[in-house]
Amino acid sequence: MERRTVAVLFGGVSTEHEVSLQSAAAIIESIPTAKYNVIKIGITKNGSWYKFDGISKQIKNKSWEKSPFLKRVVISPDHQKPGLIVLDESELTYLNIDCYFPVLHGKNGEDGTIQGLFDISDVPYVGCGTLSSALCMDKVFAQQIVRSEGLRTTEFISFHKHQYRYQEVKTWAKEQVGYPIFVKPANSGSSYGITKVSNELELHAAIEEAFTFDEKVLCEGAIKGMEVGCAVYGNESPEAGLIGEIEPSKEFLDFNDKYLLGEIKQYVPARQEQYLLSKVQELGIQIYQLLGCKGLARIDFFIQNDGEIIFNEINTMPGFTMSSRYPTMIEASGISYPELLNELIELAISRGKAS
Repeated sequence: MERRTVAVLFGGVSTEHEVSLQSAAAIIESIPTAKYNVIKIGITKNGSWYKFDGISKQIKNKSWEKSPFLKRVVISPDHQKPGLIVLDESELTYLNIDCYFPVLHGKNGEDGTIQGLFDISDVPYVGCGTLSSALCMDKVFAQQIVRSEGLRTTEFISFHKHQYRYQEVKTWAKEQVGYPIFVKPANSGSSYGITKVSNELELHAAIEEAFTFDEKVLCEGAIKGMEVGCAVYGNESPEAGLIGEIEPSKEFLDFNDKYLLGEIKQYVPARQEQYLLSKVQELGIQIYQLLGCKGLARIDFFIQNDGEIIFNEINTMPGFTMSSRYPTMIEASGISYPELLNELIELAISRGKAS
């Protein structure tokens, strides 16, 4: 059988650039090479695209940009000649691509921008489509859509920078939800820009910090309960893996806890009664379909002490190292990491053929 060519994209113009490098290196090392030929496409922080012919270790240690094995590339939007255009000095070379695998977290990766480019190029790609990616990336839009279906979400207030009125937010925090609250950029991941605010003296500074990451901010009332994730995969008939619980080493799960300290604890399955875990799986699939997801997504919830399940947020390209939450939940369900990658690529290709 002739091998299909998969282009794995990594890096990107995002605060989550470094996280992408680790995820992509793990994927490149584990894609079944008997079935797929892998093309590595690195995107620098300033937006330059390169075909990288070095080894995954160079991606992990961030030295790939200094490699002599770099050639500039662009995606061809021409349906008659799709794929990658390699710019090698004065010569142009075309590479046929059967599927793109955008291992890009955060802005310009999960927000529908790169997905729109793939749609224009008419080549299949792993993950959610343009509209779904954009909706899921915006925490406010995702919450509003989920809430419109009668599902429980966190209590929140949101505003753009030009709408920000400190007195209004202070009144909301004091009179409607009470402290502590969480202040977040609406479009950001990996816990960048998130602050836990314990009193009104900390509120304005936290909002200003969030504005450095996005023009839109939301403030959420804190939820007491177990933090769990639901890993969903599939297109028209999605399935959910075992529910995973996370136990932060600090007051809340921030960037350091996720990626640097290594002190986060995961429990798969979560330490909860089975009927509640089954309900989380049902809600995860329901929200996945409600938001138009395809391929994969991780949906995060809180389970309160009284058993009520509250939607938190959704990630359409979650962290993807072998120890990351999404692959861990899927592997505990009986699907190995290489098998998962194969499944995601095949889902993308089948969806591309169907369209």
